[in-house]
Amino acid sequence: MLVAFSVAPSGTGREDGSVHDAVAAAVKVVRDSGLPCRTSAMFTEVEGPDWDTVMDVVKRATEAVLPFGSRVSLVIKADIRPGYEGELDGKIARLEHALEAGDDA
Repeated sequence: MLVAFSVAPSGTGREDGSVHDAVAAAVKVVRDSGLPCRTSAMFTEVEGPDWDTVMDVVKRATEAVLPFGSRVSLVIKADIRPGYEGELDGKIARLEHALEAGDDA
């Protein structure tokens, strides 16, 4: 199961609107989980064997953001495909292969 999620506080009281400290707290939870993961400018992706495992990490990451503001926004997108693993990199590898094959046409 792959989950891409974005979690951020609002009502932080910060004049510059930055949420990097809160996001760092969430990403630390994800990385400490030991599950395969990747963080980009907008989302953190995490892969696990099942719904409960992955959603526990997302929940704990969200809870890590709670102290940083008066409310928290959470956006989740999931790819639920039982029996598959290694898809965090596998999907990208298939995409790159398809792009390379298209260059030959």
